Amino acid sequence: MQEVTFLKKNSQTWKKIESMLETGISFSPDELTDLYIRLTDDLAYSKTFFPKSKTTLYLNTLTTRIHQKIYGNKKENTARFKHFWMHELPAVVYNHRQKLLASFLIFTIALIIGVISAAGDKSFVRIILGDSYVNMTLENISKNDPMAVYKKMNEIDMFFGITFNNIRVSFFAFISGLLLSFGTGLVLFQNGIMLGSFQYFFFEQGYLTQSLLTIWIHGTLEISAIIIAGGAGLVLGNSILFPGTFSRRDSFAQGARDGMKIVIGLIPVFIMAGFLEGFVTRYTGMPLIISLAIIGGSLGFIIFYFIIYPRKQGRRPI
Repeated sequence: MQEVTFLKKNSQTWKKIESMLETGISFSPDELTDLYIRLTDDLAYSKTFFPKSKTTLYLNTLTTRIHQKIYGNKKENTARFKHFWMHELPAVVYNHRQKLLASFLIFTIALIIGVISAAGDKSFVRIILGDSYVNMTLENISKNDPMAVYKKMNEIDMFFGITFNNIRVSFFAFISGLLLSFGTGLVLFQNGIMLGSFQYFFFEQGYLTQSLLTIWIHGTLEISAIIIAGGAGLVLGNSILFPGTFSRRDSFAQGARDGMKIVIGLIPVFIMAGFLEGFVTRYTGMPLIISLAIIGGSLGFIIFYFIIYPRKQGRRPI
């Protein structure tokens, strides 16, 4: 699309927003969110195709004014909690969808590398997972209970331990973005290789199906959340690397806020993953339909809330 066509298509909407700001009209939280999503989407397009134009500078200024109106008002209300989950977090996810996709691709490539490496080198799994874990699992397999590791710890202790560890990993993936996104990429790469070699190990032992039906009861939420947390880390790192029309300081501040919102939004996901791992995964003999229902429900939630719903919110007209 040429810049003149872009202007002709959207200028009336921008002028309407500017006029509303100038007249001091009171906005509802939903209206502000809709305006902000629309402007940030237009700004992203303009920065991509017309980075040095006056249009980009104008949209940057207008978007900043909306942003200040949203975050300058510190007055809390009873709808704040609902607004965060229904509008604010989905808006941030939509605005940074490319970073989330990049995080998914890094993790997936690493997973494939882990599978290929484990298949090509018999010692690779031991290097990645450790001798003690491999030996313990082989012993459990010899007892015809390959998933016995999930049954050893008390349910409540396991729930709290796993949940805390998952939150720690997600925060580490996010904060590693300070290393110009490289740190986050490394965290994603390590976890991807670990998962790939882990699954190949069970494939090699003839227990791939059982491992998938057992581990992914909690792993669907857990792995998805780690990937999304990696996306938050890339948001942080890229805000330093690519400030665009903002000053590097303002870009970093915005990236830190958006990334932290994504990480905070993942806490309930990790809590649910911890609950499933602590209380449900241990029942390795549960009917196939129940396992598939939990895995499918978890995957459906991730796809809806972090992909479909943000797209719908981001494309809503003013």
